[in-house]
Amino acid sequence: MTAQDYKAPESVGRLQQRSLVAAIVGIVLCVVGAIHSPAQFFHSYLFAFLLILGASLGSLGLLMLHHLTSGHWGIMIRRVLEAATRTLVLVAILFIPIVVGMKYIYGAWLNAPASGESSIQGFQKSYLTEQGFILRAIVYFAVWLTLVFLLNKWSRQQDVDQENRLLRRRLKLLSGPGIVLYVFGLGFASIDWAMSLSPHWFSTIYGFIFVAGQLITAMGLAIIILAMLSRTEPIADVVKPKIFGDLGGLLLAFLMLWAYFSFSQLLIIWSGNQPDEIPFFEKRLHGQFAYVSVFILIFHFFVPFFLLLSRDIKRNYRQLPKVAMWLIFMRIVDLYWYTRPEFSLNGVPITSAIPNISDFGAVLALGGLWLHVFAGQLKRMPLLPLGEPKLAEVVAHDEH
Repeated sequence: MTAQDYKAPESVGRLQQRSLVAAIVGIVLCVVGAIHSPAQFFHSYLFAFLLILGASLGSLGLLMLHHLTSGHWGIMIRRVLEAATRTLVLVAILFIPIVVGMKYIYGAWLNAPASGESSIQGFQKSYLTEQGFILRAIVYFAVWLTLVFLLNKWSRQQDVDQENRLLRRRLKLLSGPGIVLYVFGLGFASIDWAMSLSPHWFSTIYGFIFVAGQLITAMGLAIIILAMLSRTEPIADVVKPKIFGDLGGLLLAFLMLWAYFSFSQLLIIWSGNQPDEIPFFEKRLHGQFAYVSVFILIFHFFVPFFLLLSRDIKRNYRQLPKVAMWLIFMRIVDLYWYTRPEFSLNGVPITSAIPNISDFGAVLALGGLWLHVFAGQLKRMPLLPLGEPKLAEVVAHDEH
């Protein structure tokens, strides 16, 4: 096996071109939406940003999980995950508009009065500050980017020096504490960037819901890209149905984990019935967002759950990517459900669940830019980790 043998096929180049076109269309829609209503634009930008953040960070989490467990399931998608992690530089740059639009996004605490029912007091008052928000974001990205840099650097070195067992040990030793840093960092980031939209509400399981959601996004993306690559040589010769079965099983596990965390949050708040906790679900279980809640319950959990129970679907490289695509779409809906009800326009809470032009534009713009950079990164390295000691074992493994 040589690096030349495993270069990215033309389908990756087509993905890069088409995603750029989508990004341009999205940017035009965003400009129109921003001219019409700057506040609506920044509201839309936030949940679209959380989507691409999930694709990058979820891939980082899966990559470290693979190195830590040395599982065969991660070898075939390792280059996909590594390419996705390298887009984190783009994600960090795309965080700048959130800082620019803080007054539109986080006005609930940024512009909170010094006294009264809407004021924030105690630790919240010292924690939720503009300077603290920016400083913590810098720390989060610094930690994540350091992990990305080391994991990708040692992986490239492993391709060159295939006999160096120390590199494999380094990857494994870094991944253990790296997963802890990823989970804790995302937990605090989700508090800053999403939960603080309603500064008087809190949930101790909130960050874990975001972790599980990001793993769904990243695994769904990896399945889709691997299926695309497996249609052409030479990847078609080495990808077996068992690989898709393993990835589909993990996707099912992450889906169940997300459902468990989400239901636990609802059950605890419902049973506690505390005045400072129930407004979160009051906004989402009444009016138009109640229909979105039912839609998420049925199509983000029940339908994909029963589909992924099927062994035939999980091992089918044509059917499994369709389930993965649907789950990524449902991640968009879920992030919309988490963020949109917390906003208001001209002091009036938003109760309409109907997306606006900025919503479509932000998803197309950020999603298109992310995919464009991701495809470019995927073309930079061989599609298989040629220095991985277990690669030959996985390639030679039969499909049973």
